[in-house]
Amino acid sequence: MDPEQEAQMGRQWEAQMGREDALIAAMRRHLPVGERTLIGSGDDCASIAAPEQRFIVTTDAIVENEHFTLEWSSFHDVGRRAAAQNLADIAAQGGRASALVVALVMPPYVSDEQVVDLVTGFGQEVSCTRAGVVGGDVTAGSQLVVSVTALGYTPYGDVQRGNAQVGDVVAICGTLGFSYVGYQLLKTGQVPGTLRTSEVQPTLAPYVDTYRAPHPPYEAGVLAAQAGAHAMMDISDGLSTDAKRMADASAVTLAFVGTQLRGFSRQLKPGAEAAGVDPWECVLNGGEDHSLLACFPPESTLPDGFQVVGRVEESAEGGAVTLDGRPVAEAGWDHLSER
Repeated sequence: MDPEQEAQMGRQWEAQMGREDALIAAMRRHLPVGERTLIGSGDDCASIAAPEQRFIVTTDAIVENEHFTLEWSSFHDVGRRAAAQNLADIAAQGGRASALVVALVMPPYVSDEQVVDLVTGFGQEVSCTRAGVVGGDVTAGSQLVVSVTALGYTPYGDVQRGNAQVGDVVAICGTLGFSYVGYQLLKTGQVPGTLRTSEVQPTLAPYVDTYRAPHPPYEAGVLAAQAGAHAMMDISDGLSTDAKRMADASAVTLAFVGTQLRGFSRQLKPGAEAAGVDPWECVLNGGEDHSLLACFPPESTLPDGFQVVGRVEESAEGGAVTLDGRPVAEAGWDHLSER
C-alpha cells in the first residue's frame, strides 16, 4: 500500500470514530515509538524495557498564560518546549530518556488541528533522543495545559545535585540567559510576537527561539556521567537559584569566576542591548535555557561543550554561591511567588 492509500484509509477510519478517538489516532502518527517500547500507546498501560532493573522519572507541566502565551508561541513551539524541559531533567541526572507520557487539557478555543500541531512539535523534540511517546490523556478544560512525565535510565549511574565535593571544578554546558532575553524582546515589542523565528532579525532570532523552545544538551548529561561528574543539575530557574540549590544539597560553596563567565555575557550582548536589560543579570538570573551545571573532579577531562566557570570550596554554614568572592543572591524564577 502506498503512503497516499494508507493516509486515505486512516482518514476513513477516523471518520467512523468519535472526536476523541480520532484526535488520538491523528496524534499517534506524529509520535516516536522509542527503542525500549514493548507496548506503546493504545492500551491501558504502556510497557517499557528496563534492563538496568531501575529507572529514573520526572514530571512537569506548562500552563497557558503562566509559562507561555499563544500570542508569542505557536502550538508547535509549545509542544517542543513541553518535551524539552522534561528531557532536560533526565539528562541532568546523567540519563537517557526511554519513554514519555503526556496529558493535554484542551480549552474550547483550541482546534483539533492545533492540538495535532502541538503534538507534532512534541514528537519532533522527543525524536532528538532515543525515547518514545507511549501514551497519555486528552481532556477538556478552561485553558491549555500540557503535563508530561518522562522515564529514563542512567548507563553510568545517577548523578545527583548533592554530591559536589570540595576541589571540584564547576562547569556549564549550554547557554545562559538566552530565554530571558528572548522573553524581554517579545515583552518590550522589540520583536513582534506575531513573527515566526525565521522572520526575526538574525542577531535576535536565537534568543526568541530559545524562549519559545529551548535546546537542552541532552547527550551531554550522559557524557558528563561517563567522565565522572560528581554532581549535576538542570539550570531551569536561573544560575543564581539553581546553583544555590546544588550548594545547599552538597553543603559547599560554588565559587564562580567572573572572567570564566564573561563569554556567556558576551553572547547576550546584541539581544540584551535591544531589550534594554543587563546581560550579567540575565546570565545570573535568567531561567529556562535548560543548560547543565556540573561539578567534576579536578583531574577530569571535561566532555565537549562544558566550560569551566568556577570551583567548589568549603562552606562554613550550609551552602553558598559566590562570584569573585562576593555572595550571589538568589534572584531566579520562583514558580509560586512570582505573579
